[in-house]
Amino acid sequence: MTTTAQKTPADTASVPAGAERPVTRGAGGTPLRRRRVGWLGFAPFGVYVLLFLAVPGLVAIASGFFDADGRFTFANFATLADPTILSNFAGSIWLSAVSALISAVLGVLVCWALTAARPDGLVRAIVDSASSVFAQFGGVMLAFAWIATLGQNALVPVILKAVTGVDINANGPILYSVTGLLFPYVYFGLPLFVLSFMPAMDGLRPQWGEAVATLGGTRLHYWLRVGLPVLAPAFFGSLILLFANAFSSYATAAALISQGGIIPLAIKQQLTSETIVGVANTAGVLALGMVVIMAVLMSLYSALDRRTRRWQR
Repeated sequence: MTTTAQKTPADTASVPAGAERPVTRGAGGTPLRRRRVGWLGFAPFGVYVLLFLAVPGLVAIASGFFDADGRFTFANFATLADPTILSNFAGSIWLSAVSALISAVLGVLVCWALTAARPDGLVRAIVDSASSVFAQFGGVMLAFAWIATLGQNALVPVILKAVTGVDINANGPILYSVTGLLFPYVYFGLPLFVLSFMPAMDGLRPQWGEAVATLGGTRLHYWLRVGLPVLAPAFFGSLILLFANAFSSYATAAALISQGGIIPLAIKQQLTSETIVGVANTAGVLALGMVVIMAVLMSLYSALDRRTRRWQR
């Protein structure tokens, strides 16, 4: 037989009116203890990030501040004025910007088409699953796939030349250049844009269009005054995300281009060959330049993402 404790008048009188009643703690312990247990679950991931991301990154960046004899110096930053290094930075920025813009334009069309599909339907599920896979598909496998598609004697150039007489590789294989990297970069940039921008499209509520129509507005008024302002932060945030993803990509480019042309390949070249520009620890200086650019991009993305989430609540 069990008994339950009855609440006495003294118990209720001890709590002033309007005040919060104390919460009885059960066997689960205090929130502080539960928080400590949660941090223990996070510990393996934290150790992984520390050992394989934070420490190597700090070592790579710090190396740019030391000369060949290990003395602290700022002289290494003269590397950033070298025409070859500036050309590599320009190539990376151009490639990232153009691939991000192409992916964004195509991605907007895909997201617009998906708004006609049911959110829980088969088409939406297939597109979401495929986008998740293709956005992570890169490296040597993606490079081989494009070599088989657009290489010197690949399927598409051979068919295109036989049907139209146009040889896209007449001046050399287009795929093995910075311009040719647009093909694989758009390949994984497009699904990434769909994944990041589609939630904003889903956030457009039908009631907003009905409210504009009730007030006498047209469809154009809705998009100019409501739709585009709501979607703009998400669009530019996704665009920055694509730019950062392309700017830091290495494996696919390294499999297609053996020499420099973009900053990740220039860093590889500095680490695996003689110092080209005559300054020690050039790779560390280039890594620092990339980190600064990525930090600016991620700060902008974070600000835009916070603004986007206001309309998704």
